Amino acid sequence: MLDIKFIRENPDLVAKGAKDKNLKIDIAKLLELDATVRSMQAETETLQSERNRLSKTIAQAAATERETLKAQVQGLKARMDEIAPNLDASRSEFNAMMLLVPAPARADVPIGRDDTENVEVKRSGTIPKFDFEPLDHAIVGEKLGIVDFARGVKLAGSRSYILKGDGARLEQAVLRFTFDKLCERGYTPLTVPVLVKEEAMIGTGYFPTGRDQAYYVEKDERALVGTAEVSLTSYYSGEILQESELPCRIMAWSSCFRREAGTYGKDTKGLYRVHQFQKIEQVIIAPADNEASEKLHDELLKNAEDVLQALGLAYRVVYVCTGDLGQGQVRKHDIETWMPSRKAYSETHSCSTFHDFQARRLQMRYRTKSGEVKTCYTLNNTAIATPRVLIPLLECYQQADGSVKIPDVLVPYMQGQKIIALQRG
Repeated sequence: MLDIKFIRENPDLVAKGAKDKNLKIDIAKLLELDATVRSMQAETETLQSERNRLSKTIAQAAATERETLKAQVQGLKARMDEIAPNLDASRSEFNAMMLLVPAPARADVPIGRDDTENVEVKRSGTIPKFDFEPLDHAIVGEKLGIVDFARGVKLAGSRSYILKGDGARLEQAVLRFTFDKLCERGYTPLTVPVLVKEEAMIGTGYFPTGRDQAYYVEKDERALVGTAEVSLTSYYSGEILQESELPCRIMAWSSCFRREAGTYGKDTKGLYRVHQFQKIEQVIIAPADNEASEKLHDELLKNAEDVLQALGLAYRVVYVCTGDLGQGQVRKHDIETWMPSRKAYSETHSCSTFHDFQARRLQMRYRTKSGEVKTCYTLNNTAIATPRVLIPLLECYQQADGSVKIPDVLVPYMQGQKIIALQRG
């Protein structure tokens, strides 16, 4: 959420920011509502103040004046009662619109319509070459008996899967490797709820605009998170931290759930786009400092790159254009890892800077050394997500005999196993 004062002072900038993100919001109407609410609120406060003043004088007034004063008090109350429903309605409409206002992108973010106009800024690693015809990860996994799509669909419907044997062990290995790497870098691990209240989804910007992507439990008014970012970022909601506690580096390994609404017929086979997955998310709660925020963004990005480099996977980094940015993101870099079956680099990580957008919605602040209270900044990035990362691991490390080589850094997490070969049973 943006500061309404910022919107009042920069209406054209905010309107352009929404247009650049392909999001519709009537800033003029929002400001009209703001003016209406402020006017009615000011009148209500004036009436209340006068009512209080008159009420205090009644007891000391002469008997002949009391009825007149009482009538005046009643008249003031009647006017307040007349204003109240209109004020409530206008305030409700105003608050609903405020939740839809996007944060303008940073000035250097490329203008573009969608992900096809993201700008490549870096490539790393070597795209593998094979002296045999490489197979799709789904075929590799099923031939080795480490992925079972049919029984996954039987249990949970489309876009479901079961990792079996060495498939489950490989997933755990890459997650544990990443988990340990972040711990070594000073990130505090949290085990967080994945079924959360609406306040957490609204506070992080996933509601109301992304409601169609979430699995929602109406009976309990709870939502399953699509990323541990929701729980991590909301951890200090409604609190005032001390400046000395920032930046606060936290992470969580959790199950995640996404409906994938709007993707009918897209990536329906394999492990690329599924409803349930595992992810290690890294979040930084930072002071309101643009320069420091930029450095922390780079830190988060490097953490993810270092994991991919250690895994020996080829990837590229793209600077996400305005049309591919989320509502609250000020800037974002995606990491896209090479997937032979797709003959393309495909997204595996998203590194986002929000400035105060999420923290303002979450009422998450900090007290400076001088005693001033400010709104925090927030940033996040995927550290690793499975099973999507299993796609390049299975495809890039496949061997001519159908086996899959395990990256060296994962061998200790596989109890010394270096190859995944055909399993039985």
